[in-house]
Amino acid sequence: MDESRATGLDVRSLEWMRPLLGEYAYNFQKVSALYTGNPASEQAWTDAIARAQARRRDPAIAAVIAAQQARRDAPPQARERAASLADPRAVVIATGQQAGAFGGPLFTLLKAVSAIQLAAKVTRDHGIPAIPVFWVDAEDHDWEEVRVSTVLDGDFQPRTIKLASPEGAGELPIAQLKLDARVTDSVDELSQALSATDFTESVVAGIRDAYRPGAGMAEAFSRWIETLLGPYGLVVFEAADPAAKPLAAPVFLRELESPGRTAALATSGGEKLAALAHQPQVAPQADSISLFHLNGARQPIKRDGDHCMIGETRVTMESLVEQARTNPERFSPNVVVRPIVQDTLFPTVCYVSGPSELAYLGQLRDVYDHFGIPMPLIYPRVSATLIDGAAARFLARYNVHLDELRSRNESALNHLLQAQLPPEIEHALKNAEETLQSALQRVIEAMPALDPTLAGAAKTTMGKMEHDLKSLQGKVIQAAKRRDETLRRQFTRAQAQIFPLGHPQERTLTLVYFINRYGPGLVDTLLRTLPLELGKHWVVTL
Repeated sequence: MDESRATGLDVRSLEWMRPLLGEYAYNFQKVSALYTGNPASEQAWTDAIARAQARRRDPAIAAVIAAQQARRDAPPQARERAASLADPRAVVIATGQQAGAFGGPLFTLLKAVSAIQLAAKVTRDHGIPAIPVFWVDAEDHDWEEVRVSTVLDGDFQPRTIKLASPEGAGELPIAQLKLDARVTDSVDELSQALSATDFTESVVAGIRDAYRPGAGMAEAFSRWIETLLGPYGLVVFEAADPAAKPLAAPVFLRELESPGRTAALATSGGEKLAALAHQPQVAPQADSISLFHLNGARQPIKRDGDHCMIGETRVTMESLVEQARTNPERFSPNVVVRPIVQDTLFPTVCYVSGPSELAYLGQLRDVYDHFGIPMPLIYPRVSATLIDGAAARFLARYNVHLDELRSRNESALNHLLQAQLPPEIEHALKNAEETLQSALQRVIEAMPALDPTLAGAAKTTMGKMEHDLKSLQGKVIQAAKRRDETLRRQFTRAQAQIFPLGHPQERTLTLVYFINRYGPGLVDTLLRTLPLELGKHWVVTL
């Protein structure tokens, strides 16, 4: 991987990219009212740092993280960075993701890499401790979303492994789910699906150590991410930890004491986003409170006059406020309040977001003001496609654009094969088509003088002959396919890497696939190769 290189594509040139990403990078002024500052501006960073350092912080968060790290036997570099949270000058570059199977999609790594890079930059530029923190989100109950892992096997065929559903799956928060003995079978299946490399034995051993019977799903994910990225100073934080909930209690109380206000502000933010021609990501119900109640299951809280409904149970608002004061571990933020909790616990100067997060965070500026928390800068995570040398040579030789590989039918392949036809065949076919159309058109025009009823028959004949010519062209293309199976294999192999199952690689293939193929040194390579530059999608050749 010493010869790795990254080629940047403008995100606006890629159909599968959200338009907001392009506007945020190249026309920030248009969306500036939705955010607290432009991350491309040095002054915005200076201001964000000043806001974060001015806020009173609770040093207890360092002890909570230290206890988590001790349970996971975290690398010393991660422990050292976490301890620096006690420094009143320290700031945080935050990012996060759901606790997914075997590390979740590739973009999990890309988020973490971006946070590590930005933290290093802040330390260099401003001379203060900057800590990259990865927020493990495991309080929702969407088991079907996190249980799936997709890799490519030795033949570049997608293989999807699903973790067996433990007791309570789909009902309990992910953080409360314990992997059972069947997780061993899932790891075995993963091991068999991965192509054998010099790294396979150690990678599978690391997965087995994290995703083992009896381990919590959030703990397993956190341990695996920490094993890979803890040596680079990434601090992994399990957000569902009950020990952290007292630190978030002021947010819970504020939400309960002004019920519905957060939802209204987020809805208004969505309207502002829509007015700028971007799709809102959250649409809170007017009667919703932006918290869940945890009592075994995770249940939404809705207003009902002077009372609230938790599932089918009607309770007084006063009793909920008292619970939030005395038992904050019984509450969990929804998607609107989660960032507020995060930035209450940490002196966050910047959040590294995914494309959807960039949109929904744009709805929350007034929500931050409502809670009296400074909104951090938002930095879209690096976006990348990782390919091998063979795929890179194929793309370069035939001048294939990434988007041309998205379609799962053979239209792009047929177009490419047709472009490789010998010029004399292509010219002859084109000439035949033009000659046929011209000659038959003259026949059609002459028919009315002889017998007007024959015009229809002439048109039908013309259609049949054009169809037959198209059929002949198809047979020529099929002959080209048979003649050039090498090109077909190259196309299929590149397509499998770049758009597995027809979807972008970074959202589909699991992190473990890349670590198995390229080794743990992949992290070093990405940190060294990927530029901190907004508005680009990077094609990285490894």
